[in-house]
Amino acid sequence: MEAVGRLRVSGWQGIRNLDRTLPVWIGASLFLVFLMLLPLGWIFVASLQTEAGWSASGYAQVFTEKAYLKAIWNTLIISFWVGGIAVVIGSLLAWLVTRTDLPLKRTIRALVMASFVTPPFLGAFAWTLLAGPNAGLLNKIYRSLTGSEEALFNIFSMEGLIFVMALYSFPYVFSMIANVCELISSDLEDAANILGANKLRVALTVTLPLAAPALLGGFILAFLHSLSLFGAPAILGLPASLHTITTQIWALFQYPPRLDLAAAFSVPLLLATMLLIALQKKILGRRGYSTVGGKGGERRLLRLGIFRIPALLLVLGIIALSVFLPYWILLKAALAKAWAQPLTWDNFTLENFSFAFFQYGDTQDAILNTFKLGIATASAGTVIAALIAYITNRQLFWGARYLTFFALAPLVVPGIVLAVGLFLAYARPPIVLYGTIWILFVAYLTKEMPIGFSQAETTFKSIHPELEDASRILGANRLGALRDVTAPLARTGLIATWCFIFIGVIRELSASILLFTPKSKVVSVVIFDLKEEGQIGVIAVLGILLLLVSFMVILAVQRLVKREVLATRE
Repeated sequence: MEAVGRLRVSGWQGIRNLDRTLPVWIGASLFLVFLMLLPLGWIFVASLQTEAGWSASGYAQVFTEKAYLKAIWNTLIISFWVGGIAVVIGSLLAWLVTRTDLPLKRTIRALVMASFVTPPFLGAFAWTLLAGPNAGLLNKIYRSLTGSEEALFNIFSMEGLIFVMALYSFPYVFSMIANVCELISSDLEDAANILGANKLRVALTVTLPLAAPALLGGFILAFLHSLSLFGAPAILGLPASLHTITTQIWALFQYPPRLDLAAAFSVPLLLATMLLIALQKKILGRRGYSTVGGKGGERRLLRLGIFRIPALLLVLGIIALSVFLPYWILLKAALAKAWAQPLTWDNFTLENFSFAFFQYGDTQDAILNTFKLGIATASAGTVIAALIAYITNRQLFWGARYLTFFALAPLVVPGIVLAVGLFLAYARPPIVLYGTIWILFVAYLTKEMPIGFSQAETTFKSIHPELEDASRILGANRLGALRDVTAPLARTGLIATWCFIFIGVIRELSASILLFTPKSKVVSVVIFDLKEEGQIGVIAVLGILLLLVSFMVILAVQRLVKREVLATRE
């Protein structure tokens, strides 16, 4: 009897010691798995479903029909050249900023960030105003100076598309190469100098090989970015009858929709993305630069001498192509009655702002939808990302580490492929979201989860679990410890998570273009539609709005982080 009593007491004690917040962690985990697996599962299912039953005929058509093969070939060629150009530009700027005495380094970094924040579809639209063959401003200047009737630039071509996409892909490479260049010790370069190598030879034989893994990784990243873009190929490629995989998937959704072919087209793109990301991780994981010893070597700046000013002009010239010229033409178009004419007092107007904000119905609804979705997605995404990051970081139950795979899964899913899966998953019972704004919410929540999770995970890694343990000793459960102890300490990181998700939402186009309805349009979709109507001024106003909001959010995060750092030092 005593043994039975002890067993009952120990069993009751075990139940009492069981974490009562476990359902919260399991619920968040199941929600994440459901969020990721459902759309991807439907893509694979739909790619094998036809009216006649199960069949792989969709794949056969994709890889045999001439138009589809042309789209695949165009995508590979464009992505290859975008990756190569992005590596050249990004690595050159990164080396100049990190390894030389180039002036205005902080300003250049801020301008590269501006290029990074600019939605590629908005940059593509700006370049139609700058380099369109008929009314493009640069072509008009060329004709007035030379008297030629021919256009100097034709942005509606494969070369024009590669050029624009590279302008908004090189910041990814810049960030990666800059981090590597800041780790390479000057001692290695000094040794080569002592042996008689000149500066160019040192760069080619020492610096370049050390940075080679990052260069290859940067190429893959830029290639992937190009592979998944929809806006720029649609704005610049479709007028020239130039299809890529993403625009072809979009075309298959037009009336009459071919969902089986869209799914069959999506699967190879998804698999290619997964393969390239795995390859990138393998390259960066196996090779790279590391310092042997307790401290890293000294990193001295290379003096450019007489090339200092020419190098600065080269850097500013590159940034002018991605930031100065596009921003200037957008501002000019927003303030002009006729965008192609000089901005004189007679041509100046604020009517475009009035029309966009107060008269054009679609614009008002789209602005409201965009910011509602941005706030809702950022708020929900921050909570879910924080919960998942906390679970994986603290290993709350067996298998928690596998949640990292699901949280980062959207990285390998191009936006338009995700949209195909979401349409297939939520356009039929039991969960019907298509036709409502909620399907866009789910799309944005899924698409922005990786950046939210990565930021939250980094934040939680910097907070020691002992602080929570002290709270739990005093009687708080794990959820209470997270709310009262860890979350306040992680405030800056979580606010940054919110901001990153918000910016990602308001600039998203590739998923939105397949999932919107007339009642759920967002600003990016309205910009895409207005281009067909020729509403240049309204598009420019909306583009400036997106840019201003993005920069305001980034500045707020930077100010907050700076304030937290100063408070910590005090």
